[in-house]
Amino acid sequence: MSEHPVRPLGLDDITDLRAYERVRDDYRRRVIELKRRRRVGLGPVVSLVFENQETVRFQIQEMARAEQITTDDGIRDELEVYNRLLPGDGELSATMFIELTSDDQLREWLPRLVGIERAVGIELGSGEVAMSTPEVSHAEALTRDDVTPAVHYVRFALSPGQIEALEAGPAALVARHPAYEVRTPLEDATRAELAGDLRGSAPLTPLI
Repeated sequence: MSEHPVRPLGLDDITDLRAYERVRDDYRRRVIELKRRRRVGLGPVVSLVFENQETVRFQIQEMARAEQITTDDGIRDELEVYNRLLPGDGELSATMFIELTSDDQLREWLPRLVGIERAVGIELGSGEVAMSTPEVSHAEALTRDDVTPAVHYVRFALSPGQIEALEAGPAALVARHPAYEVRTPLEDATRAELAGDLRGSAPLTPLI
């Protein structure tokens, strides 16, 4: 569907720890700015960060740094885990956060928001809504009947016509959950990022 489907990250995309330490401050600033355009707040307690190769590479680099992973086998293990967060062809992929700061909020919201991972959608100017589905490899481990986890990994599959509608705008992120119905219009910069994901990933920027 896209001209350049997202490829999985490989060993050659990950910089060794000593070299990464030299460029980390600048790289973190760039990724923070990138994530700012790709983060959408959805009501008072939910936000989504739409993932791409750069955001996923950053997570792998930071995990390798935190865990002092220096072997190829160790990096391959991280690649296997984090590559699952990349969108497939015709898809958007996002990490959904339920942002709660107190025990009272946790007790109130986590039981109420069971099923939220299937109740978020991208509303297009045509009126169509592309609804979320949980990322398959995480769904079984994260889905519960009585309480929802604070982090979900979700996907949105869009048809060619829906991709065109997203590019043309307007669009919004919506939640259609019995306990949580909210709507956030997508800013033009965010919509451009997501349309770019769907049309084909840009090459990764070399770190060194």
